[in-house]
Amino acid sequence: MPKMKTNSGAAKRFRRTKNGFKHRATNRGHNFTGRSMKRKRQLRGLEEVAAADVGRLDKMLPKKAR
Repeated sequence: MPKMKTNSGAAKRFRRTKNGFKHRATNRGHNFTGRSMKRKRQLRGLEEVAAADVGRLDKMLPKKAR
């Protein structure tokens, strides 16, 4: 049986946690001058991946990612 390969694109974007996966918040690229401090603060950390997508990520990331 061949080895399971990790999807390298997914490995760069998602982190496996104890209960699922996390990813970086969207809208974090540029144009921060027009945004309020509250909005920038809320976009700071990592967000949980939706439960509907966890099954797909399990197949893309068979091993521990990051």
